[in-house]
Amino acid sequence: MPKGNTIQVFEHSFLPIGGKFEQRHFVALSKLNALHQYQYFDLKHNGIVFKQFVGVIQVDGLTIEILPKIDNNGEDVNMWQGVLVEMLRVTRKLKVQKVGDADVRKQQIHLLDIYFEWFLNEVQLLLHQGLIKQYYKETGNVKALKGKIEFAGHINKNLVHKERFYTTHQVYDKDHLVHQVLFKALDIVEKCTKGNYLYSKCKTVQLDFPEVSSISVSEATFAKLPKNRKTAPYETALAIARLIILNYAPNISSGNERMLALLFDMNSLWEEYVLVRLKQVQDEYGVRISGQQSTSFWNGINIRPDIVIEKGEGDEKETFIIDTKWKNISYSQPSTDDLRQMYVYNEYWQSDKAMLLYPGNTTSFEDDFKDFEALKGKDKHHACGLGRVCIFKEGSTRLNEEIGEKILNWFTPKINNLLTKYN
Repeated sequence: MPKGNTIQVFEHSFLPIGGKFEQRHFVALSKLNALHQYQYFDLKHNGIVFKQFVGVIQVDGLTIEILPKIDNNGEDVNMWQGVLVEMLRVTRKLKVQKVGDADVRKQQIHLLDIYFEWFLNEVQLLLHQGLIKQYYKETGNVKALKGKIEFAGHINKNLVHKERFYTTHQVYDKDHLVHQVLFKALDIVEKCTKGNYLYSKCKTVQLDFPEVSSISVSEATFAKLPKNRKTAPYETALAIARLIILNYAPNISSGNERMLALLFDMNSLWEEYVLVRLKQVQDEYGVRISGQQSTSFWNGINIRPDIVIEKGEGDEKETFIIDTKWKNISYSQPSTDDLRQMYVYNEYWQSDKAMLLYPGNTTSFEDDFKDFEALKGKDKHHACGLGRVCIFKEGSTRLNEEIGEKILNWFTPKINNLLTKYN
């Protein structure tokens, strides 16, 4: 998408109607929001206020890129675009190499371009390797008898044409469900890249792609896709196709708008990013890291802490809890509800320590772990701490790859440190 048709905003910011963002765009986004239970943004009389969802929306030739942010400083949007792309890459929601300077100079690269290019590259790779054939059933008129005759249809259609047979038979070719889904995604990419440097690449891929039937694709379609040794190379391409197709809304709510929205809850993305970084160093600390452990709480309701850290076995086992929050609390205290939640997690997981973990401009751990007042003077005790971890490397705008070590250092030392201590 050319620069003039792109708007970059931050989460929780206000986008007024005016300039590139016209009334028709506002109407289209309000319809999209209604289809998704009003979770993406709040509607005002002259604009929209974004919530915690980040990503990209394309509607009627306008691309709106929503970027994460943890403070109110006027940082470079390109820096926060890099943060979002890197978090999506680390959490395997995006596969991307570093965007080259030449590409950046040529024209603006946004998140939608990256996903489209990823998809086109995956389909090109499949074409190069050779597309698979599959058996599928087809019902229709044939000139030679094969398969099973459908007598009702045969009598209805071939009363005059005695030389034909109306049958259900097996066909072995490339016009099957897997390719029909990819073809549908290619059609959407073509519609969304007109005027874009990716348009010609998409047309080339379409020309190389075999002619297959056009079908309507829904969530249920993806559940029918076969999973076997032959379709294994298609896994990535189908995953991106799913994202593109299910988030594309042509003629939304009977209007004329075509819209594609790839949006991610920043709270969930931050949680997954921290989990990945912790798992990368768990062996060094002799711990086991897991996410979203669930246990029954009350009347069919479950509770799930974001991250559970376990060390040791049996009677020597220690458990720690982390709950991630994507918000800046530099000038405020955690909410009472968050602290109550941590108390319950400690009780149910028999954990001595829990932490509310926030992003920040600096890394700090306030006043160590503080015991809950309700347990003072009793035999058992557990505590909660507030951790802030800087997501950037010191003196850099690149993400800090070592935040897993910094977090685990607040709970437990490295195995190597213990070995050094006792040798």
